[in-house]
Amino acid sequence: MISRKSEREIQAMHEAGKLLASCHKEIAKMIKPGITTMEIERFVEKFLAENGATPEQKGYQGYKYATCASINDEICHGFPRETPLKNGDIVTIDMVVNLHGALADSAWTYAVGEIDDEKKRLLEVTEKALYKGIEQAVIGNRIGDIGHAIQSYVEGEHFSVVRDFTGHGIGDKMHEDPKILHYGQPGKGVRLKEGMVITIEPMVNIGAWQSKMDNNGWTARTIDGSLSAQYEHTLAITKNGPLILTKQD
Repeated sequence: MISRKSEREIQAMHEAGKLLASCHKEIAKMIKPGITTMEIERFVEKFLAENGATPEQKGYQGYKYATCASINDEICHGFPRETPLKNGDIVTIDMVVNLHGALADSAWTYAVGEIDDEKKRLLEVTEKALYKGIEQAVIGNRIGDIGHAIQSYVEGEHFSVVRDFTGHGIGDKMHEDPKILHYGQPGKGVRLKEGMVITIEPMVNIGAWQSKMDNNGWTARTIDGSLSAQYEHTLAITKNGPLILTKQD
């Protein structure tokens, strides 16, 4: 069932989103060669606690961490670890914040030190793909319009869109209906209505779109070892257009 949120609920989620965005801005300052994703994990735990929030994904289906930290060919759900990041790595930090019962979800891919031009282009295309999808998140459009905008842009740049993981509705729970595909046909799928709150979170690979699962049962990585990036916002469908709840600027 798809729930539509009241203005009060959206405002509460916006407050959670602002806190999440401020956390990402602090992480951006921390990312450098030599830091570990476990250090980032500990920072996020402390930051949220100091601001009266909790990490929603910690404990979700047995997941142990406040963040997901996916490095290089890891698509999503990488575990934080004590291995130092190296110059030239890329790392995606994904988290869900619970602030007084209101949730917000956002992932961001960071360059570690100096990265080569191919990695820079991957990050630029993936971030732009997110905003191409958001542009379609208006009342009356369908989910397929979001997916088609992302897929056609990404494939036009000769990258691929991961199909095994999707965006989703969000509200009282981290994952609600509907699923938001990052590929598809325009004019197909659920129609967007005022008050819906969703995530758009394209995962883009340099190589093939298919994924494989690590033995830990959580971490997905590219099937061919190619690099992967992800950018994600939580947004509300409003009469004035999409309202990004996790905006960083």
